[in-house]
Amino acid sequence: MSNTTKTTTAKGQKYDGFTEEERDAMKERAKELKTGARRGAKADTESEVLAKIAEMPEPDRVIAERLHAVIKESVPALTPKLWYGMPAYARNGKMICFFQPAAKFKARYATLGFSDEANLDEGAMWPASYALTELTPDVEARIAALLTQAVS
Repeated sequence: MSNTTKTTTAKGQKYDGFTEEERDAMKERAKELKTGARRGAKADTESEVLAKIAEMPEPDRVIAERLHAVIKESVPALTPKLWYGMPAYARNGKMICFFQPAAKFKARYATLGFSDEANLDEGAMWPASYALTELTPDVEARIAALLTQAVS
């Protein structure tokens, strides 16, 4: 008897183990770690994040560009870096939040996710990721408030 679990994707396809998109993300993370080790912790990684955003299809690119600006404006101390091939933002080397484009895993919407390093604790349960379909002024204000709380 096999220890692997057969899983059905949202499109009804069956597979064992990781999807192609998951394998690609793991390969990107391994490459990021190797690159980071070669250049050192002090390297400027914002250009890599901006290049990755520029490669995204619309509407992911539009959301990611604006999200990057909101993050830089709200919490300039966060350092942009790549994390599994996605734009992420870190403090003291620890990832605080990341943007997962919808196209990355063929999802219905993009997400803004927060790691356990983010100070978003509210009682016994709180959201750790948010679906994004567009960035309106109200959404941008909510994100700015979340970011401020996350690093407080």
